[in-house]
Amino acid sequence: MNIYLIIILFALIGEFLLRTLIRILNLRALDPKLPGEFQGYYEPDKYAQSQEYTRVNTRFAFITSSFDLCLILVFILFGGFNYVDQFVREFGFSVIPSGLFFFGILFIASDLISTPFSIYHQFVIEERFEFNKMSYKTFILDKLKGYLLTIILGGLVLSVLLFFFEKTGDLAWLYSWGIVGFFMILIQPLFTTVIAPMFNKFTPLEEGDLRSKIESYAKSVKFPLSRIDVMDGSRRSSKSNAYFSGFGKQKRIALFDTLIEKHSNEEMVAILAHEVGHYKKHHIKLGLLISILHTGVLFWFLSIFIDNPGLFEVFKMNEISVYGGLTFFMILYSPVELVLSVIMNAVSRRNEFQADAFSAETTKHPEDLIEGLKNLSVTNLGNLTPHSLSVLIDHSHPPVLDRITALKKKAV
Repeated sequence: MNIYLIIILFALIGEFLLRTLIRILNLRALDPKLPGEFQGYYEPDKYAQSQEYTRVNTRFAFITSSFDLCLILVFILFGGFNYVDQFVREFGFSVIPSGLFFFGILFIASDLISTPFSIYHQFVIEERFEFNKMSYKTFILDKLKGYLLTIILGGLVLSVLLFFFEKTGDLAWLYSWGIVGFFMILIQPLFTTVIAPMFNKFTPLEEGDLRSKIESYAKSVKFPLSRIDVMDGSRRSSKSNAYFSGFGKQKRIALFDTLIEKHSNEEMVAILAHEVGHYKKHHIKLGLLISILHTGVLFWFLSIFIDNPGLFEVFKMNEISVYGGLTFFMILYSPVELVLSVIMNAVSRRNEFQADAFSAETTKHPEDLIEGLKNLSVTNLGNLTPHSLSVLIDHSHPPVLDRITALKKKAV
């Protein structure tokens, strides 16, 4: 049997089994007894609802992942990629337009297949737990805007990659790494100024106590704050969040309108201090650097396998192509990606603890962030007791009870 087929089957089936094990362990870890830290925050019915939310989403994830696994295995074993490739080749395009056509067909087909699942999750599950605020019109418009961004940005990046791997030989991975690394830096301001406003409305936070406290805090820690905006997150969901974006002196804080509604001003400042902590501790720059290095490793491996006949044999391809090699390598690379994601999630969890500590130290009131974390968990029906294996593999943030424990040590 082809060694690449063994690796790919092991990767796909192995990851599915691992995810299934994690889901089972997470369900078993659900404790009907409310943790003492949340006494007075969760009503019994609300806590039971949070656990049911975890159960429903876990079962739904199992159904969708089972469907996805069956679909990709059938597509691989019965030569589905080759059918798409032969269809594309009938048009007689050169490598770049053929590759874009090939990826476009796969992307649209995948999205159309997954859309019913997305609709069910948004308009049935999220609706059942009173999170959904999205209309079908907004859902469709988001899809269309997503397609537009994929065509423009995705098409541009793919065209460059296909060009380099087709024309520049052994150095293709290096050129591709440089271009994609540049794009990863460029996308940060592009997201702030172009992409985010396509999906949400941002309005300046009105003058008042909250704005004054945020500006006073930013000044006290020398955070170069240029804008404080309120984002209409309630158009899509009742869940709460906040983030900041931008480079240099152009820092923008975006507050979900739902966040402002459900938290005190002191909690809001503590939550934002956590985000500022990421900036002050250079987590964002470090994360970007790690992502760029990760991309370089990926492209180097890609250069080794991109035209490997054995890999194309697995997918029953009649002809070798750059775009086919790029597609198949990403499937072959998935075990490496899983290992790297575990490492990157561990780094992210460490960063979250550091940002929490920064918030506690600079606001001088750890209890405000503790209150904020508790209220966020209740609002979003968060799972308070995820299994340790789930945390290790999937969580970029530590469990909320671990964060509260660490913050309480700061209060001593």
